[in-house]
Amino acid sequence: MNDERWYFNGVDATTGGYLEAPMSPGDVLEMLRSRPWRPEAKAMVPGFEARSLTESGWGAVFPRGPEGVDPALREALRPLLDHRQEQAAACKEIRYRELELRRGEDLDGFLVRHGRGPGPVHPDRLPYYLLLVGDPAALPFGFQTGLDVQHAVGRLCFDTLEDYHAYACAVVRAETEGGGRDRLLDLFAPRHPDDPATELSSDHLIAPLAERLEGDLEGWRLRRTFGEDATRQALSGLFEGVAGRPALLFTASHGTGFPCGHPDQRERQGALLCQDWPGPVESRGPTPPEWSFAAADLSARADVAGLIAFCFACYGAGTPAQDDYTHRNDWKPRQLAPQDFVARLPQRLLARGALAVIGHLERAWSQSFLWQGTAQVDVFESVLKLLLDGWPVGGAMEYFNQRYAELATRLTTELNRTLTGATVDAREVTRLWTAHNDARGYVVAGDPAVRVNVTR
Repeated sequence: MNDERWYFNGVDATTGGYLEAPMSPGDVLEMLRSRPWRPEAKAMVPGFEARSLTESGWGAVFPRGPEGVDPALREALRPLLDHRQEQAAACKEIRYRELELRRGEDLDGFLVRHGRGPGPVHPDRLPYYLLLVGDPAALPFGFQTGLDVQHAVGRLCFDTLEDYHAYACAVVRAETEGGGRDRLLDLFAPRHPDDPATELSSDHLIAPLAERLEGDLEGWRLRRTFGEDATRQALSGLFEGVAGRPALLFTASHGTGFPCGHPDQRERQGALLCQDWPGPVESRGPTPPEWSFAAADLSARADVAGLIAFCFACYGAGTPAQDDYTHRNDWKPRQLAPQDFVARLPQRLLARGALAVIGHLERAWSQSFLWQGTAQVDVFESVLKLLLDGWPVGGAMEYFNQRYAELATRLTTELNRTLTGATVDAREVTRLWTAHNDARGYVVAGDPAVRVNVTR
């Protein structure tokens, strides 16, 4: 492909076209000049093991309302809270915490109140694994991603107390009652005609990832559902366990998007666009629901108890109210949604018994796996291998945070040069920017301490 423009993942379900028009590197550079960048890293102090909750600690963060924390919410999660307390407080009681984010409190205020500043985590001050309990109106996305820089963070957000309780019970069952899912890793990836975005993800993410993993999966089986086979019906079959119950599912696709306030936005934003979509040239008008997989498409036959899913897709984990990526010096951020919200598909999967869903806030970027024309899948490979090796989800996600820290440092250097009038390579800055934002956008829906649940 000789096209110098940058193509972004995500398809507008109301038009059938891309969510974001292709942009030149120069346009992206102009967008960046007003944006602040702060490089950070994530780690615990020496002497603590991330795979052990007894050493690393576990805590839940509840939003504090005018009358305190909702006692019914705590009670709904009681099975999980008691289970984690038994594990994390086995040596020191302080390594299990039930915490509160006070009204109007920001991340820095929260950390300072608990004896924390910038730097590595000490589990005797604040646990490494932290589960946010509540929606982003009370526990903002910015709080979540900022906290995740040093800690291993996940979020639970449901509409009903019954769903919170169902998830809590599902985790306890998976970790105490034996059994488990098949030692099967499923890779699912559509490749649409005339679509540079899925051409890139197919050739430079999925294909090399499958090749690397297949030769290094002792005791595991790898199954591919690619291209023409990656239909909505096929994905439904994976969730139903028609030909095996995968312990880990990785998908790479477009995520559907909708205009701010559209009637379908809350229910279908971030739905996984399957091979049924004919591509941007042949697609005319609104995208029918039958071309994508959303929460409503999870059938009564779905068997997702104990599943961990990793979905590379725009808005796959949630949507912020405002778009941070399109404003220039004198622009206001574009309104993406009436308010921040968590994607419905991960919510539905967790309520049905899945342990965790890794997904993306905002748009996902192909630059995270493509570097100067070469596939770079080390981060994805490393995360998946740690998951298959039994690491907690939040600990395995460390690689994305390390990548973010490296990219943030390099990007800051380049942007500071532009402020002094130095000439910079617009394509290089664009490459750093897209990779940086993609690495920071990945979050965990569910308890960050859960692990792949397999038959022993």
